[in-house]
Parts: sequence; structure tokens; C-alpha cells
Amino acid sequence: MALLEGLRCVQLGKGLAAAVCGRLLADVGASVACIDPDFSTTLAIHLNHGKAVVANDTAASREALAGAALIVCEGSPARLRAERRDADALRPINLTAPLVFISPFGQSGPRAEEPATDLTLSFASGIARLLTGQVDDLAEPPIRPIGEQSAFIGGLAAACAGMHAVLSASPGAVVDVSIQEALATLAMTELARAGLTGRSWERKRVADGNGATVTILPARDGYTAISPREDRQWASWLVAMGSPDWGSDPRFATKPDRAANWDALHALMSAWSRQHDKQWIADTAQAAHVPSFPLREPAEQLGSPQLAHRQFFRPLTIGERTIKAPGSPFGLTLASSTRAAAPPGEPLPLSGIRVLDFSWVIAGPTATRYLAAMGAEIIKVEAPGRGDPGRASELHTVLGQGKRSVVLDLKQPEAVATARALATKCDVLIENFATGVMDRLGLGAETLQRANSDLIYVSASGLGRTGPEARAVAYGTLLQCYTGFAGLNRHPDVAPRVGFAWLDPMCGLMLGFIVAAALWRRRRTGLVARVDFSMMEAMLWTMAEPLLAAQLGTPPQPVGNRSSVHAPHGAYRCAGNDDWIGVAVTNDTEWRSLCATVPELVPLVELDVRERAARRDAIDRVLGAWFRSRDARCAAPTLSRAGVPSSALATSVDLVESPHLRERGFWDAHGTGVLPGLPWRASFGRATGAAPELGADTEAVMREVLG
Repeated sequence: MALLEGLRCVQLGKGLAAAVCGRLLADVGASVACIDPDFSTTLAIHLNHGKAVVANDTAASREALAGAALIVCEGSPARLRAERRDADALRPINLTAPLVFISPFGQSGPRAEEPATDLTLSFASGIARLLTGQVDDLAEPPIRPIGEQSAFIGGLAAACAGMHAVLSASPGAVVDVSIQEALATLAMTELARAGLTGRSWERKRVADGNGATVTILPARDGYTAISPREDRQWASWLVAMGSPDWGSDPRFATKPDRAANWDALHALMSAWSRQHDKQWIADTAQAAHVPSFPLREPAEQLGSPQLAHRQFFRPLTIGERTIKAPGSPFGLTLASSTRAAAPPGEPLPLSGIRVLDFSWVIAGPTATRYLAAMGAEIIKVEAPGRGDPGRASELHTVLGQGKRSVVLDLKQPEAVATARALATKCDVLIENFATGVMDRLGLGAETLQRANSDLIYVSASGLGRTGPEARAVAYGTLLQCYTGFAGLNRHPDVAPRVGFAWLDPMCGLMLGFIVAAALWRRRRTGLVARVDFSMMEAMLWTMAEPLLAAQLGTPPQPVGNRSSVHAPHGAYRCAGNDDWIGVAVTNDTEWRSLCATVPELVPLVELDVRERAARRDAIDRVLGAWFRSRDARCAAPTLSRAGVPSSALATSVDLVESPHLRERGFWDAHGTGVLPGLPWRASFGRATGAAPELGADTEAVMREVLG
């Protein structure tokens, strides 16, 4: 039985983010009916494959809406009203189903009606500043990610929030998902730092640009990413490189030393790495327990033995060809519970649910932060000493909100016995240790689910718990390299960089979704899920567009901000320091509006999209000259009011000071500063609470939970 079998959902309209939401629901068994879907692109065909297609404004569409347990729709407030897909129009048809609305800037606030595209949302959210990491020259334009990622992140946020809304005891919930906010919350550390200190991350490279943590080295046949971030890993890496003489140089003795002398160190490592193939370097590093992966093209993963073992790909027919499309990244199995299902949570969707949280740093803690906000009691298990590494930055301040912290030294048998006892009193367990660690501790899924047949057990790992690469040492940023994401997110003449940790917070949305889905299944049938989540598969799931393109034509190449469909479409330098604007013209009407705003373009006003693409360089020169004397924060609203999708490149401080985000209640007061909220607003609200000090709740949890 599939996890969401029996859950009837409706996906309304042609919106790509709504299609992503529907795809995730369908991939774990929900019945998804599409009313008026899009099949105009390969990506849209993939996202809507296998869903029931229903014509708009028919008896069948009204029947689908009336019988749905969840309705998802995409569009700005005015567009939804015009199409009669707003809450006022839908609620009389279905009184109880949660309504999830996805839009670029949300259903309220000063920017709610602004036109937007994938490019301009990357700028409006600040993600374009962060994506590829720090740059040597600020003349390098900020860049959007490959593969319509704004739709994927917006769709994942909608699926996560929507699935929790289904669990709500209050019928008729309404969820408002802002794609800008969903993208912005991927950079949680930067948002929290800006909210608490008023400082933004600098795009200009300082020292190592974080290369001492993760770096990319040139190889004989491409590139390899390595991450010897711990002292023992650095020592092993030196041995793997043949113990070079410079390894004892005092300039590289400690991690701060390596950061301070990064240029010299990177040159020395590169001289060695250029002599070897990328896969050999990664294999040599992994053999020494140093996290490393080659940078691959997406197409190179199509023949992966790891993905074949896990049966990740599914067949998809496009025209007369059958190709491989991404499948579910969740690795699900179901078993029967011997306990009665819990009633729906009140007043929040997860009220009464207790989660034992062994996760750390970003992916797992992001997921459990969402669960805490939805009302769950989160018991965060940390090691004595420094606890979760997220405590070393602002990360724990935001991701730890509303949780309880207990300290257990799992090297001691008594602590393991205590952890096992806690698991018998919990509904969900989440862990992201290396493969085999929980089993060696006696805290593996089979052991704990025997002790507590009601326990939903969720493992999150780099490549999954099974398969020939299951024991590879992996971090999210390395998997961005391995899947091809980092290699494509660059300008054609720029070497690949690791960039910020995109994958980890994205996985937090997926994990939050799958926990809610598993709780729905347990409540409905008593079946209990074991989730074996692969971060690599999650990354590839969101890279469907380049994966499909690689099989149907020319393999995708780095193109910067250019589009194969729209023109003009790019980033333009403005008057201020590192001041940029993103502009995307998607139709002839927008082009005429742009020409009316930029007088130098008037002679070109009659050009269609093919002609504009042919004269792209000339148009870009005109726009570049026009924007160079203007402030992006003034130019972008002017274009938006004219109907041209555009946005200034936002810093994290810009987002803190944004009147739009303030009006939407995105920021929460915290001391003298603010912390970012969730990427959605829900009619049932959310729980709040401060992040706990290390071990602050140990005694209380032992007393209350274990007596």
C-alpha cells in the first residue's frame, strides 16, 4: 500500500509550483486530479504524468473539487479572483478541504500583485547573491539556479504545509505560500544573522570563501569536490595526497591557518589534483574517510549503480521515446502497528505528537523546526560538550525554536538505554547519522520499532541506507556537486564553485512533508512507515528539467541567467555597490512595456521573441547602459508597475527591512532583533518558543516522559 493511498487531491490550473506539489503527493500514492493542467514543456509533462486530467468548469471538475481532501492552486490574488479559484469561490464547493494557495509574493502585502518569474524571484529572495558562493570580482553577475527551482521550492513548501493542514482537526484550513519567502528561508543562517545583527553576508570573497570547509579541485578530466573540514580528516587527506612536503608548513597547520592562506594552499592541492582523474581522487579520499565526490553532469547519474539499486528512476514516455524520470526519494516501507491510532491534533496539526530528534546541523533540524511550529513536542538529543554544531552560529537560534534539549552521551550504555526508553514514548524518530551508526548503538529502526510498533522512523542520509554507495561520507554541499547542480549553476566562463548549502534546507521541507504523510497513514490505517531518505535523490528530484533535457537533446550546459525561451532575460549592473536588477520579459506585451520605459529600445518595439533572441547582445548593451546610472531599488518598482517582471537583488538586510515581509508577519521579534518565520502562513497558526540551551530540559524530560 502506498503511503498516501486514499488521499484525494486536486491541483488547479497550469502553475508549475502547484504541479510540483501535486507530483510530490502523487509520488507517495495520493490520487491527484489536475484541472486544466499544462503539458506544453517536457518538465510540465513529467510533473503531471500519471495524474487524472479533468477539464475545467465541468461536472467532473466540480465533482473532483467537492470530493478532495486537499486543493492546491497557484496565482496572485487578482488572478485567482478572476479565474474564480480564490477561497470565496472554492469554499462553497468544498467546506472542509484545506486550500493551499501558491503565489510569487503571497496573497497579501504590497508586492502581492507584482509580476514575477524564476529569475526575478531568485533576486527578490536574495538567493541569487548566495547561490554560487563568494566571488573574486563583483563584476560577475549574481545568478539563478538551474531548472526552475523557484517552482520546486514553492511546490515543496506547499506540499509540506498542505499535508500538515490535512492533519488539522479544524476543517477548512487556508494556507498561503509565498515563493519569495520559501526561497529566502533556504538561507536561514544568513537571515537570522541579518535579523539579529543587521549585517549581510558579503558577496566579495574574503580569505578562503569557506573553501577550507568544502572546495573544488581541478582534475585531469573535470573537477572533484572535497571536504576535509575536521582535523582528523585533514590529516587523512594529506596522507591520501602522498604526504607532500608542504603538508607540514605551519601556514596550513590549523583550519584558521588554512583559511588565512587559502590561495597558496589551493594552488598546491590543484597542482597535485590535475595529475589524476576526478573519480580516482574522490575514491581515494573516501577510502581515507574524507568526504569527496566528483562533479558529474546530470546525465552521468542515469547509469548510477546506487540509483539503480534503489530503483529511483521511473519510465516516462515523451513522444515516441521512453526515458528515465526522477521517482520518489523516500525509500518507504510500511508495517502494522499494534496500537490504536492517535486522534487528530488540536489546536495545531501536530498537537499531541512527540518527536525524538537525533538530527543535527541543517536538514533534520529544519524539518523538526517545521514540526515544532505545527505543534509537535520535539525532544532534541545532543552530545555533551558543544552539542549540535549549529549552536556555533545563529543557526540554532532559529532552527531550535520551540524544541526541548536533552544531553545524552551515547558512548555510555546507560545513555543508550535512556534513548531507547524515550523512543518507546515517541511517535516519530528522526536521525541523520552516518549509515550504520544507529544500528551499532542499538537504536536502529528494526530494534526500536519492535519496542514501539507505533514509531515512525525516519533516516536521512547522503545516498540512502542501502546500495553500493550507502556508506560514502557525504555532506549536502558535496552532493550538490555530485548531482551536477553546482556544475550547472555558473556562467559559461567561470569555474564551478560549491556555493551555499542549498540542498540541506530543501531536504528539510521534504522531511517535514513525509513525516506528516506518515502520520496521516498511521492515523488512517494503523500502518507505520520506515523512511529511508536519500539527499542525493532529493536533489535529482528537483533537477528533473536538466535530467530530462540530457536524454532528449543536447546535454545542458551552464548558461548563466540566459533563457532558451525568453528574451531579454538577465541581470544588469546598477549604480550602487554590487547593485543588480533581474529582468525577464516573457511575452510581447511585457516587451512593449519595457520599450515604453527605456526610450533607447523604442526602435526595437516590434521585435518578436525570436528576433529579440537573435539580437540579445545588442538589447543587453542598451539595458546595461540604461540601468548603470539607476538604483535597482527604484528601477525595479518602475518596471513592475509597467507589468515587466523585475526585481532588485536583495540582501538579507533588505529582507529584514522589507515592508512587504513585515506586513505579512514573516519576521518574529527576538530580543532587540528579529528571526525569520515559516515559508507559509496558515489559518490555524503556528507554535513559537525560544531555542533551548544545551541540555536545558534533560531533567524535566526524564521526569515527565520516563517518570
